[in-house]
This record gives sequence, structure tokens and C-alpha cells, in this order.
Amino acid sequence: MTKNAVPADFQAITSGPFFSLGIRCNGDELTEILYLPGRLQQAAGTPLAAEAVRQIQSYLADPAFVFSLPLQPSGTRFQRRVWDAIAAIPRGQTQSYGEVAKLLHSGPRAVGGACGANPFPLAVPCHRVVAAAGLGGFGRNGGDFLLDIKRWLLQHEGCLPA
Repeated sequence: MTKNAVPADFQAITSGPFFSLGIRCNGDELTEILYLPGRLQQAAGTPLAAEAVRQIQSYLADPAFVFSLPLQPSGTRFQRRVWDAIAAIPRGQTQSYGEVAKLLHSGPRAVGGACGANPFPLAVPCHRVVAAAGLGGFGRNGGDFLLDIKRWLLQHEGCLPA
């Protein structure tokens, strides 16, 4: 997504240190969190969106914060298994795509695809899954912008030196 192409269907947008997070929800569940370039703000239009903003800002201030948002079930059965495995990675730790794949009796590329399809970054911390030798990808085809976010999140949680 380019800096000038911000969809109008977010229920809120909140800023991170050099990026923003667009929040989509229905009445009862969060449906998507999306990384956006720049530092954008849009006031929450629903109580759930306001709670999502509060929790995201709490995490950005303190990486020990634990999310408790109602997430709308989505994805394939395999993707949900991967997301459950990712959610179990403790803060301050990482696992490789291969380690997650071994746990699920799958392949690293399939795990990478599921990570890239994660609709709830931060709440389901796919940034904690890294390559066997290096950072790995992030958010499918997100280029340097998303890799910079992954690097910042891992530093924020103490997984990478600053």
C-alpha cells in the first residue's frame, strides 16, 4: 500500500514509531490489522476499535503487554494451526520457519505462506518467526517497509540487538 492510498473502511488507525496500523472490525470481532506506511491517525469509530487501539498502544509502550482482543475466525485450517503455534512463541523469543514446520509436520514454505496471510499482526505475533539464518520475510511482498517493522518489533521485544 502506498503512502497516499489509505482505504476509507478502517474503524480506526493508530500510529507506531514510523508506521501506522489500520484496524478493521465488525460489531463483535476484530477482522484485520494492517500495517500502513507513515504516521496516520483516525479516531476509533466503534468501542471495539477503541479497545484495539488501546491494546496496540499498550503493546507499543510495553512489549510485555498481552493482547486479549476478540479475533474473527479466518483462514484455512492449516493457517489457523500455524497462527496458534505462532501465538505460543513467548515474547522475547523467536522460532524459525523450519522449527514451526517441524512442530506441525509441515514445510517451512507453507509456514511462511501462513505467516504472510496472518490478518492479525501483533495480536498473533508472526514477526517472531524468522529464517534459519537471518530475519526472513514479513507480510508477503512487503519489501523493506515491512522488514523494517519486523526488525523494530524484534528489537522492541529484545530478540535483536538495537
